Amino acid sequence: MSLSEATIATVKATIPALKEHGLAITTRMYDVLFEKYPETKALFSGAPGEQPKILAAAVAAYAMNIDNLNVLGDAVGRMTAAHVRTQVKPEHYPMVGDALLTAMVDVLGDAATPAILDAWTEAYFFLGDLLIAKEKELYAAQVPA
Repeated sequence: MSLSEATIATVKATIPALKEHGLAITTRMYDVLFEKYPETKALFSGAPGEQPKILAAAVAAYAMNIDNLNVLGDAVGRMTAAHVRTQVKPEHYPMVGDALLTAMVDVLGDAATPAILDAWTEAYFFLGDLLIAKEKELYAAQVPA
């Protein structure tokens, strides 16, 4: 599966907004996530205080490289290792996706058009599927033979 050209173009068009409002979006995302899905809070118990800043940078990097994901290989490796270490599971991805999209609407208001939200939904779950597949491999490698 690959992302549609329209999604790639739309996500890339959001880069200026992400640079300006990315930290506000990710800060709000964690608020929404923990309010709507309190069970996820334990996944972040060891996260650094600058976790919203780290995520904002990761989201911006994804948007900037959405048409060349190979550039993000090292970052994906670090992210999936951290996810396995903290026991992130596939069922957590829809929760985070919901919180991220809600935060985009909360922060960007009317600028978060249906086209932008649709593109980010496609982009988020595309990346989520890639991460889940890599995490599955890492979890399997932990199981003694």
